[in-house]
Amino acid sequence: MAALFLLAACGPAPDTDAPATAAPTRTPSPSVRAADAPAVLPVPRGDGSRTPDDFNGDGHRDLVLDELARPQPHADDPGIGIVYGGPRGLLPGARQLLSPAEHAAATDGRLPALFEAETGCDLDGDGFTDLVIATDPPYDGQGQPPVPLQLLFGSPRGLTGKGVVLVVPARARVGNDWPDRPVCGDFDGDGAEDLVLHASGGRLSFLRGPFSREGAPEAAAAPIAAPGNLPTGPAADVDLDGDDDLLIRTAEGSGPSTVVLGGPEGPTGAGAALPAGIDVALGAFGEGKALDAAVGTMGETSLHYDLPTTARAALASAGSMLDAADFDGDGLSELVSSGARLRLFPGRTAGLSTRGMVTVEPAASGTTRVVSVADLDGDGRADLTVRTYASETRDTVAVYPGTEQGLVAREPAVTFSTAAFLSR
Repeated sequence: MAALFLLAACGPAPDTDAPATAAPTRTPSPSVRAADAPAVLPVPRGDGSRTPDDFNGDGHRDLVLDELARPQPHADDPGIGIVYGGPRGLLPGARQLLSPAEHAAATDGRLPALFEAETGCDLDGDGFTDLVIATDPPYDGQGQPPVPLQLLFGSPRGLTGKGVVLVVPARARVGNDWPDRPVCGDFDGDGAEDLVLHASGGRLSFLRGPFSREGAPEAAAAPIAAPGNLPTGPAADVDLDGDDDLLIRTAEGSGPSTVVLGGPEGPTGAGAALPAGIDVALGAFGEGKALDAAVGTMGETSLHYDLPTTARAALASAGSMLDAADFDGDGLSELVSSGARLRLFPGRTAGLSTRGMVTVEPAASGTTRVVSVADLDGDGRADLTVRTYASETRDTVAVYPGTEQGLVAREPAVTFSTAAFLSR
């Protein structure tokens, strides 16, 4: 079993306010074989819930894994992995592999080769989270391309059956770009989940929920003007008015972004312009009247408090890839910074600081990436899920629970390999 060492500063803080770190002894990543996978368990049956990412509606959060170990190098992508949750967290045995052969809708008689999870939310309002999936439908390059997004609806047995192609009405489309990059959120405050998609020419398609089982939105108007083409999730209620707000990027990679505020007409309100960066995380990093933003670059992370105001600070030790979640349940968000190293900066009343920073060093060799920062065991505190990738056929997924003291566990609550999905 892989171990994770959390290294935090202790004793008097130095004048530089920078914590000391140490490199743990690394152990080889465990051999990943389908035969070693936990025995397959039935998916728990649920009656519906309001828990996010709860595909079977049993009140426990589930985990989506979009990158899985392959049976051999250079093999085709197996599909999308779902690990269902229970009262104490994830149940690696209660797993499901979503493949295009079994779960995708055909376009012109052809199944897609690409089948990747994009986002999840309860689009039809039945108490079961649904999954939005990106595909690659056939296209001859003439005129508007087909819609590449499909919906797989949740149920008491989880994600079952075939997907349906998302309906984007002609009046909500513009130009010849692919309608993609979906972001879920209740942007108009009516209690139903909506979708925002990339359109083209600085415009976005706003599809009002709820959605039918045929994939059609309740309503859709003409594309809305936006300060960029790339809607970016997850959505968040930045100004705490009850409507979800939307982060919009201007370019792939490094580029400026804007927080656009939701309202009765959807995400059309004036928000906050943010500087160029590789990634942006929204969270309550300090005690303010609104959420805050962290913008990651290769040099430092800039902090923007109480959006849409312009109060700024900088965090020199953070990396370029960012996530935000409350790991200790105090109502303030911690900032998770990943890239070359994985660090956690605690949220405080006055905002983020390097004081008390925690460095995460997985013992397994390989490249570690954050999979999820969400409450998987239902205790009101976020848990950190990471995947250490050793090769195309070897990996380790580990879940480290949040506690009242923050992310301090030395042993993961759950550890498994995504090769488990090869054994069904």
